[in-house]
Amino acid sequence: MNLTYGPYRTVRLLGEGAVGRVFLAIDQTSGRPVALKLLPLSADGDEQSLKEARSRFLIEAYATRGLSHPHVAAVLDAGETGRHGWIAMEFVPGSDLSRYVRPARLLPEAVVLQVVGKVAQALAHAHRAGIVHRDVKPSNVRVDWATDTVKLTDFGLARPDDAEATRTGLVLGSPSYMAPELLAGGLPTPRSDLYALGVMLFEMLCGRLPHEAPTLGELLRSVATRPAPDLRSLRPELGVDLADLVARLLQTDPAQRPGSAADVAARLGELGSAAASAASSGAGPKSHP
Repeated sequence: MNLTYGPYRTVRLLGEGAVGRVFLAIDQTSGRPVALKLLPLSADGDEQSLKEARSRFLIEAYATRGLSHPHVAAVLDAGETGRHGWIAMEFVPGSDLSRYVRPARLLPEAVVLQVVGKVAQALAHAHRAGIVHRDVKPSNVRVDWATDTVKLTDFGLARPDDAEATRTGLVLGSPSYMAPELLAGGLPTPRSDLYALGVMLFEMLCGRLPHEAPTLGELLRSVATRPAPDLRSLRPELGVDLADLVARLLQTDPAQRPGSAADVAARLGELGSAAASAASSGAGPKSHP
């Protein structure tokens, strides 16, 4: 069934996560396709909870509307219909990066570094604007190889980096990509985004997460008490400098991570250029699948 939220009419479901659903929708005013994310503002019908959720949602949604960057999927509009908040985002064709974290579909090193470097540039822009993404992961990065487009999407969880905790203390996000301090109930910061970026980089290079466990409790213990595996223990052919960068991104102590997303983007650019040169000289794979 096609539903209407503000001027947007849903066409089909694109994806569904723990906190909402994303639809391909049409702006009935302009005919433009958009990605429309729907978020329930209250699960139990409590009016006070609804009021607080509505206020928090609108503050966070409108805080991200000012972001304009080549590697950020723009937030175009936001509002509420009934007990759902909605965010209309730029629709990016292509696919998300989750298809490239399986061992049989891993991208060449140079391509991974180029793509993740662009995500780091997007984060640097958001962080300069005082916005923390809070849910950096492969499924929130869209790539269109035909146009060489890379876009960080789903700023629907983003919020100002000095925001207070929610009333319940809950930090939203995807546990496998969340920094130890977030799993312990801390507030998101730019360096927690960098940890998530490190998890994504590790996964795209190795085809597995740095911490894997059958239950959430075991995952929390692993992240809190064990260092991530050395990248070169899984991919010995990768360089020491790249392994060092990944290890720094995955440090348990936020103070030990790189100072900024801009620093990470610059380093990935250097490492990516070196990997591309090696590939073109015949020392590595030359193109993505």
